[in-house]
Amino acid sequence: MANVIIWFRRDLRLADNPALTHAVEQGHSVLPLYIQDPDSRWQPGAASRWWLHHSLSHLQRRLHRSGAELVIKRGDPAQILTELGQKYAIDEVLWNRLYDPDTVGRDGDIKGALIDAGIATRSFNASLLLEPWQLLKSDGGPYRVFTPFWKTLQRHLAESAAPLAAPERIRGLTVDKDDGIALDTLGLLPDLPWDEGLHKNWHPGETGAHSRLQAALDGPLLHYPTQRDHPDRAGTSRLSPHLHYGELSPRQIWYAVRAWAAANTGGGVVMAADAYLRQLAWREFAHHLLYHFPETAVAPLDARFAHYPWVKDFADDLHAWQQGRTGIPIVDAGMRELWQTGWMHNRVRMIAASFLTKNLRIHWLEGARWFWDTLVDADLANNTMGWQWVAGCGADAAPYFRIFNPILQSERFDPDGNYLRQWLPELAALPKAWIHQPFSAPTEVLDAAGVELGQTYPQPLVELSASREAALAAWAEIKGLSRT
Repeated sequence: MANVIIWFRRDLRLADNPALTHAVEQGHSVLPLYIQDPDSRWQPGAASRWWLHHSLSHLQRRLHRSGAELVIKRGDPAQILTELGQKYAIDEVLWNRLYDPDTVGRDGDIKGALIDAGIATRSFNASLLLEPWQLLKSDGGPYRVFTPFWKTLQRHLAESAAPLAAPERIRGLTVDKDDGIALDTLGLLPDLPWDEGLHKNWHPGETGAHSRLQAALDGPLLHYPTQRDHPDRAGTSRLSPHLHYGELSPRQIWYAVRAWAAANTGGGVVMAADAYLRQLAWREFAHHLLYHFPETAVAPLDARFAHYPWVKDFADDLHAWQQGRTGIPIVDAGMRELWQTGWMHNRVRMIAASFLTKNLRIHWLEGARWFWDTLVDADLANNTMGWQWVAGCGADAAPYFRIFNPILQSERFDPDGNYLRQWLPELAALPKAWIHQPFSAPTEVLDAAGVELGQTYPQPLVELSASREAALAAWAEIKGLSRT
């Protein structure tokens, strides 16, 4: 039996937590620890800080009921781990691996510092189905296209291990009270009470994660292939923030969905399960890309886009986009949903991102920064891949420059305009024939609905057809350059 530290990061759960399970199975005395590192480059945005606060609070309660107390610290992880290790005769520090570039390098330095101090370390995989170096092409290089990555992932997971159960009892190590700080002192909650919408829509923590998963299995999953792209319906699982902070592991989701499909052999179940798990694999692909191409957090994967003629004077247009005041209803509805709830439907994310990068020709990093600050599920790998995919500079097998038509997308995926009416009440009285493009509606229709363009609802920032042609012309300027 030994004394060990379990260093929690984005694995805020007890079940399927390999580091914790290893310590409990070995009979070790456990010091659970969370460290806020103020020098980390990728500090969580405002919405995800709110989530983190409540997730840590939930983890505290769960650990307490299991026999251990979460110690919270703020500062340099290497120094804190070393000092606690020496004070409490810690034999080993255990953690679950993360794969973003800064963390990989930092963890290597921390491991070296601990070993120099005579403290052993051990790390585990808890946040991905398979680690980035486990899935490589036949030539040993990383994948840049999703479909072959997905096929290889499926083969590797055919006989993978089942998720680990939560330990019933943890042998907690007694720690001096002054060795930790109160959760509130981390300053994760907003100073101004803008988070009412987050409280209404989310329940952070491991218990909330499992409730959300069960709700998905009981409801939207069966119709996932046909409804996941419709923002006017509850057609998605909304598990992404729980996954980001590790309240639920991808392995738990994978096995729960497979078990659900095996127990419900009716028509369409297997297809629905495969469609959902394919989306889970996109998350894996995002982490694969960021691990193997670490520069893509701030630079395009396709080197041609280093020369793309992004607009320079964009402050007013960017602000209007952030506020949901672009004059394009589907974009504005998504941006307002994001601001009020900390989340946006994935189809609408793509439409809003396309409008910013293609129609407004604002650099994708500006959009990525805004999503980072406002999404409760803000994840560096997913955010990077998503924005680069839409901008056209990332991993995409399409042989053309994709530009979403927001009007056609809105009419197709919100045909009755219910999503638009929910988030744009000033347009609620418009008939569905015009709500997707009020700027084209006859004056008498606008008058009858109480809509005054430029007053109650803005005129479009740009003309869609002309801005599309400008984006294509910009693409033509770099198309012939080298991708690398």
